[in-house]
Amino acid sequence: MGMKDQFQDKAEQLANQAKKRPGQDRDRRDEASARSSRTQDGIRERGSQSEDSERRRQEAQHRIDQDYDA
Repeated sequence: MGMKDQFQDKAEQLANQAKKRPGQDRDRRDEASARSSRTQDGIRERGSQSEDSERRRQEAQHRIDQDYDA
């Protein structure tokens, strides 16, 4: 098989892949969008968890401070 044949075969493979791609690109974008949404939700959830833990830490510190005042 000569170099010309190899390049032609590769060009045909790439052309076939390109024909199959339009639907796949849409699916990939949908998947990426879904992953992004899950990531955003996770960040929001972690943010609220850290706010809760910060509030609990402050409350515990306040109780300790009150114990020293008594």
